[in-house]
Amino acid sequence: MQLPTVAIIGRPNVGKSTLFNRLVGKRLALVDDQPGVTRDRREGEAHLLDLDFRVIDTAGYEDEDAATLPGRMRTQTEAAVRDADVALFLIDARAGITPLDEEIARWLRVSETPVVLVANKAEGRAGEAGVIEALALGMGDPVQLSAEHGEGVADLFEALLPHCERIEQENAEAEEDDSPDAPLKLAIVGRPNAGKSTLINRMLGQDRLITGPEAGITRDSIAIDWEWQGRRVRLIDTAGMRKRARVQEKLEKLSVADALRAVDFAEVVVLLLDATKGLEVQDLKIADTVLREGRALVIALNKWDVAENASSLFNGVKGALDEGLAQVKGVPLLTVSAATGKGIDMLIKVAFETRDAWSRRVSTGALNRWFERAMEANPPPAPGGKRIKPRYVTQAKTRPPSFILFGTRVDLLPESYRRYLINGIRREFGFGAVPVRLTVRAPRNPFDRD
Repeated sequence: MQLPTVAIIGRPNVGKSTLFNRLVGKRLALVDDQPGVTRDRREGEAHLLDLDFRVIDTAGYEDEDAATLPGRMRTQTEAAVRDADVALFLIDARAGITPLDEEIARWLRVSETPVVLVANKAEGRAGEAGVIEALALGMGDPVQLSAEHGEGVADLFEALLPHCERIEQENAEAEEDDSPDAPLKLAIVGRPNAGKSTLINRMLGQDRLITGPEAGITRDSIAIDWEWQGRRVRLIDTAGMRKRARVQEKLEKLSVADALRAVDFAEVVVLLLDATKGLEVQDLKIADTVLREGRALVIALNKWDVAENASSLFNGVKGALDEGLAQVKGVPLLTVSAATGKGIDMLIKVAFETRDAWSRRVSTGALNRWFERAMEANPPPAPGGKRIKPRYVTQAKTRPPSFILFGTRVDLLPESYRRYLINGIRREFGFGAVPVRLTVRAPRNPFDRD
């Protein structure tokens, strides 16, 4: 299981590296009275009583221009806090609160990362005044400790415990969801009267949901546990989504909102079309919503047993999907009949395969070997004569697959080149038509002339 990540932040010479060494149990970080000894982030596995976590020792946070060495060190520190699960904000209890401490506190208060305020060097009476001053930072009572002498570690343990337990719980839930044995969370969406409830009843082999010719019978999203060929599935039937202008009744408005929430909780979404009506603009809007939410999408043409001109209909719908969903080519398009059950096994099989692609993780080594080849085949442009230097790419998360591109001026990459990289990742690593996200991260250095 992935360990929680704790970043130590503070102005220079407040004892960050001393605390880092105390937590990892060895002298990995250099310690000296001279400020600014630590320049790069240093990581280690920490042990605090029965808590295990990754700890990051950061450079001292200094108020300097981004073009200077201290400014670049600050950028590294900001990145470490942004990526951490919790931050330890160290102050020097003996020195009291400084203007730089106040500036760091203002920045941390608007950060999304939870913060634990720690008053270091608090042993004896010399640090009492600084502990009281720390209350003015608006971050609650500081944890009082002495990193050098090991005093106060029990209090630090109590402060970190709820954060680490929360992260461990989230990681455990994510690992359970990532397991191939976890139930497939499958939502069935579409316009009213496309046959969603009839399809689910056919899957279950019973009239579990009310059906009928009237559009909009289903008002709420309903989750039903099911098993298909020994594999668990959680089916989610949803209310039909109509054009906004036609959503008149308050109850139907709530039904549409409920359907959108079902998309958010699903892993794979089946957009069910009525083959007797073909593809409509509303279908494309629903598909776009599913993809923007980062969910894997499968499209099924229902009522295929009564469709006319089947071959031309299928090709027409496929062509319209490729044109209307330009951001994702090749979304699986299948034919089913809720009335007869034909095509349902293939639909579920494709849904499991699509979830596998949606959950796929690529090693950084394999990713960057492909990246080097992609750069050689098609070097990045130089807008305005400014050279763009992509350095490397890494996968940040799965479900949906999300990647980060690091380098100089990569924020200037045109959308066409980003699309080139995304399409290359799809082809090379078998992501198919699931949503793939690529963000760029360039150093905040307006004076960089590299």
